Amino acid sequence: MNFLTAPIMIGTLVAVLFFAFFVIASWFRKAGPNEALIVYGFRGPRVVIGRGTVIWPVVESSKLLSLELMSFDVAPQQDLYTTQGVAVTVEAVAQIKVKSDTTSINTAAEQFLTKTPQQREGLIRLVMEGHLRGIIGQLTVEQIVKEPEMVGDRMRTTCAGDMNKMGLTVISFTIKEVRDKNDYISNMGRPDVARIKRDADVATAEADRDTAIRRAQAMREAAIAKANADQERVLAETLSLAKQAEAQRDLEIKQATYQETVKKQQAQADKAYEIQTNIQQQVVVAESVKVQQIEKEQQIKVQEAEILRHEKELIATVLKGAEIERQRIEQLASAERQRQISEAEGRASAIRAQGEAEAEIIFKKGEAEAKAMNIKAEAYQEYNQAAVVDKLISSLPEIVRAMSAPLSQIDKITIVSTGDGHAAGANKITGDMAMMAAQVPALFEALSGMKMSDLLSNVKQMRTSPKLDGDGGSKGAGAGK
Repeated sequence: MNFLTAPIMIGTLVAVLFFAFFVIASWFRKAGPNEALIVYGFRGPRVVIGRGTVIWPVVESSKLLSLELMSFDVAPQQDLYTTQGVAVTVEAVAQIKVKSDTTSINTAAEQFLTKTPQQREGLIRLVMEGHLRGIIGQLTVEQIVKEPEMVGDRMRTTCAGDMNKMGLTVISFTIKEVRDKNDYISNMGRPDVARIKRDADVATAEADRDTAIRRAQAMREAAIAKANADQERVLAETLSLAKQAEAQRDLEIKQATYQETVKKQQAQADKAYEIQTNIQQQVVVAESVKVQQIEKEQQIKVQEAEILRHEKELIATVLKGAEIERQRIEQLASAERQRQISEAEGRASAIRAQGEAEAEIIFKKGEAEAKAMNIKAEAYQEYNQAAVVDKLISSLPEIVRAMSAPLSQIDKITIVSTGDGHAAGANKITGDMAMMAAQVPALFEALSGMKMSDLLSNVKQMRTSPKLDGDGGSKGAGAGK
């Protein structure tokens, strides 16, 4: 049951968390930088601009108030009378917005929060038209027409107090058009037009007079200037011809001098060219000889390098191959030598082990025979020590023959000598045989129970003692036992 209910509980918890998240998200309201979120409820009114806040349901509500610029026409339907009593129609454009401070936003919210943008603009337009009517009544038609910026400034100044009370500010007020039904505005400029026309006619006549006078003066001055210019021209032409003649003479002299200099320079240049050509030919010949010498030296170096390469190639191909073959043969010979030594040592060890085993057998057999002889000696009581020695000595050839019997079974022996100065090869085999023969005295001592030197001394004593009787024993001998 626990394994089944745990996933269900986890799923239910996740669903509850998601549901709570969506519920809280639905309570979250955001206000952009161009609008103000008016929140009101149990925590009191507050203004949120450019951020978000949580609106708790049931206990709080919220509305958005636009902070964007409002642009609309201000054009009263009734005629506006100036201080002159002239009825005019004025059309203007007003730019108004809600101030960004919290106090102004709260004030504007009190005034316009539940109204549509059209209703809000209608209320503002009525206030603007009232102030415009008052301002136009204080001005003349000429001031309105000629100084529209002054009208806009006075309009902004006049409306500022009422706009502040509504949380608004006037960004700009611009007059688009001023009209009247009696053509006052169009006739207002006629005197100026007539005066300007008259002044223009007088100015034109004076300009024509001045032009004629100036034209005559200019013609007289032009004639005088022309005469002076002709005189100066003739004088200049005369001087110019003289200058030209002198210039031509100087030019010809300079040309002659130049030609002479050119010919001299040409002759010197030709001679220098021949000399330089000869020098260059000599340099070329010398360089050619150097180049040939360098080529010969390079050819000699190339030949020497080729000979060296052939030598190295022969060394690499012939001598190196021979060296490799020599090393291979030495390695094969060394391996064969080690193999033969190992085989020889193995065979010698086998022979030694076999000889020692057979010697052990013979030893056991001799020991058994000795024990039998002791038994016989005790049985016969006349079997003296000399007889024992005689028996053992007579068995020596058989013992040695038995110990050397395994060697007679070897068909072939390979002798490898390492030349290290120790006994090896045939000497090794004979040495092993000598060691085997050297074990015979120890065998006699083990069989007889006395040292070999004592046995030999007894033999000498038997030779000096009286001869034994016919049954092979004497009491002295027996007592000697």
